[in-house]
Amino acid sequence: MPSTRAIVKVLLVIAAIAAVFYVLYLVRTILEMLFIAVFLAIALGPAVDLYQRRARMPRSLAIVLVYITILGAIVGLGLLVVPPIVSGVNNFVGKVPQYVQDLRRDRTVRRYDNKYHITRRLDQEAKKLPGRLGTAASALTSVTVGVFSAIFQLVTVLVLAFFFLLDGKRMVGWGLRQFPPERAQRLRKVMDDVYEATSGYVVGNLIISVIAGTGTWIVLEILSVPFAVPLAVLMAFLDLIPLVGATIGGVGIGIVAAISNFPTALIVWAIYFIVYQQIENNILQPVIYRRTVALHPLVVLVAVLIGGSQLGVLGALLAIPVAAGVQIVVKDLWNARKGRIAVTDTGPPPPPPSEIAPEVP
Repeated sequence: MPSTRAIVKVLLVIAAIAAVFYVLYLVRTILEMLFIAVFLAIALGPAVDLYQRRARMPRSLAIVLVYITILGAIVGLGLLVVPPIVSGVNNFVGKVPQYVQDLRRDRTVRRYDNKYHITRRLDQEAKKLPGRLGTAASALTSVTVGVFSAIFQLVTVLVLAFFFLLDGKRMVGWGLRQFPPERAQRLRKVMDDVYEATSGYVVGNLIISVIAGTGTWIVLEILSVPFAVPLAVLMAFLDLIPLVGATIGGVGIGIVAAISNFPTALIVWAIYFIVYQQIENNILQPVIYRRTVALHPLVVLVAVLIGGSQLGVLGALLAIPVAAGVQIVVKDLWNARKGRIAVTDTGPPPPPPSEIAPEVP
């Protein structure tokens, strides 16, 4: 029977563990921001190294230039997307009454309209659209508190990522010096593999998304589908999401193409999308992702589901590099375990020849 002292010790350990988990739960938002900042630092590391190496500038200035580049890209996308959408919505709202009147030109519609007064009701609702747009704008204004909160979190993550990019190597070096040399070398190799896999995946995913968006824009322009630029940007963004993103984007653009010019635009888009998906899956991804860790589709799906359930779209984007890092760590532990088992099975290593006594004739 265990002694009272042993029971108290076990209870104290359980209480300490529970307290640690409770504290982690309380600061879970900060831990999420730290995790995102570390991932962002790993993803932006190659770009910062490129600026620093090519321009021979201080690392802090290279980080600022990378941030400015990202901000410029976001502003540029906004200038490409927002004006066509605003113009298209205004044109649509202005032409809705004409669309409603055009419905009566069809004989079948006119017969049912005389019976149920469909166009009159549609015309009444169309005249209310400008006022409802103003109501929607005022409702959008009420969301500014949430927007400012998100901006604050974004700035916090960017500041944390800045310090990780600036002093991350020194932090890692200090941490590795706390281990014995053999274990430190092994940990450094694992961390280098995780860094290479993560940065390679992020860069490769961005390249493939740009290719997907550019191809979409070219096809939609040829087909004269409206909102070609916003739809191309949407396709590029959704293509960042593994497994399902490109499919969702393809289906949505197919609906727009069908509305624009049925069935010609829909058929051409469907053929292009199917062919492009085969090219991306069998040519682009193997070539661009050659430096990353290959993951089984089931692992990818589970990782995306877990990441999406925890952090939404951002979690789905982070799922693959995180899963790749976990796979690298598990593989290293497995190889180390097999090495220990092999040494145990074969017995201690033989002594060096200098320690073997010479045979007496």
